Amino acid sequence: MNNILVFPMVLPIIAGVLLLFFRSNPNIQRWGSILSMVIVFLISLWILEKVMDEGILRLDFGGWAPPFGITFVADAFAMLLVTTSSLVTILCLLYAAFAKDEKREKFFLYPFLLLLIAGVNGAFLTGDLFNLFVCFEVMLLASYVLMTLGGEKKQLTEGIKYILINILSSWFFLLGIAYLYGTLGTLNMAHLSQRIAEVGQPPLLTTISILFLIVFSLKAGLVLYFWLPGSYGALPTAVSALFAALLTKVGVYALFRSFTLLFYHEPSITHTIIGVMAMITMIGGSFGAIAYKDVRKIAAYNVIIAIGFILVGLASNNVESIQGSIYYLVHDILVKGLLFLMIGTVIYLTGKTRFDQVSGLITNYPLFGWIFLVTLLSLGGIPPFSGFAGKLLIGKGALVAGDYVMVAVAFLSSLFVLYSLLRIFLNMFWGETSILKKNQIYLSKGMLASCLILAMLTIGLGLGMSVVSPYVTEAANVLTNPHLYIEGALNND
Repeated sequence: MNNILVFPMVLPIIAGVLLLFFRSNPNIQRWGSILSMVIVFLISLWILEKVMDEGILRLDFGGWAPPFGITFVADAFAMLLVTTSSLVTILCLLYAAFAKDEKREKFFLYPFLLLLIAGVNGAFLTGDLFNLFVCFEVMLLASYVLMTLGGEKKQLTEGIKYILINILSSWFFLLGIAYLYGTLGTLNMAHLSQRIAEVGQPPLLTTISILFLIVFSLKAGLVLYFWLPGSYGALPTAVSALFAALLTKVGVYALFRSFTLLFYHEPSITHTIIGVMAMITMIGGSFGAIAYKDVRKIAAYNVIIAIGFILVGLASNNVESIQGSIYYLVHDILVKGLLFLMIGTVIYLTGKTRFDQVSGLITNYPLFGWIFLVTLLSLGGIPPFSGFAGKLLIGKGALVAGDYVMVAVAFLSSLFVLYSLLRIFLNMFWGETSILKKNQIYLSKGMLASCLILAMLTIGLGLGMSVVSPYVTEAANVLTNPHLYIEGALNND
């Protein structure tokens, strides 16, 4: 029955290939992609519940027992991210279906979006490092096409930078894999954890761990985020929302998995470096968020701040901080998708990208305006929205660990997030409207529905913390107790 673990990766690939044959029928592409992701979401939800009932699940491809074959491992952490990612993908696809970007739809927008989510889900589920690299590359290949699809000058300029950076990071990733395999003779993550524990992570392995830290930091936007603001700002709305929600989170997932399962024996070195990098990221992101009046740049720098904040929990490395990071990670997937849908919609309705060029949008689009307010309150960590619980737990865990400077930087960065988005709200939505009724662009109910559902989810996640808490607790339990993952991933009974 564990064969179902492959479905979150395989179903989007199959659906994407089938949709290639319907290039001339955009409706089939739109609704076929949404239907396939609804099925993936329901399967992911079922697997998550099964994991909670039975413990970690494993699928061995071709009947090869670990550590010799390809393995998928589903624990609560992986399945929380797979389920949340699939849900956000549905809503971004729904937005794209009503936005009707026919120019890009003719060049297989939906098949490449499905290939992207296949790579994301595969990265969350794989149990060995080489297949993590493969899933990264599947995701990145799709993102390269989506980055340049449409052929606009800005897309091509930013696309070249994005592709070169990711090719470089992939080369370093392969280098790290080669060194690790040459040193330990395995790439299965559970088996690696055992062997690193046996030798006690000597200086050579600590050096290799820093190489992996650089690789995953490039992919997550931790310190090495210079490629991100321009790249995300050049994309169409639904694609940028999906990129913001998912791509950096795969890098964050890889950091958490690597430095809780593999390289956790020298926290005074590795986790201290992660803490310093997290602070630099939050400081740089905060200055970026208030330095620009371009709403796309402000949104992009908010992605960067969140990455730093999430990794404060990993740097503190205790149960409470890890729980906070997991909760905040789920929140951030939802709310960053919402933020980029909202920002893209504002640009679609006004044709402007600077917040000082438009005012009074809430008069023209009242529901849309209130959804934006929910977005900024959630991102700012204001209770009872979903950002509050994660920030509280991360802060509490960091205080327990004695990381007072990191806590101060983290919560100051939250104020910068709130201030940067409040500027957009007060300038663009409040005041006298600058758009006459006769010039008002129609906002599709389908586009608005995607934003409204995500806003309701962020409210629900905040109010329903008791419902989500058992899943987060179980995920943190596995991350903080590597032997649980090892038993689930290697047990041959």
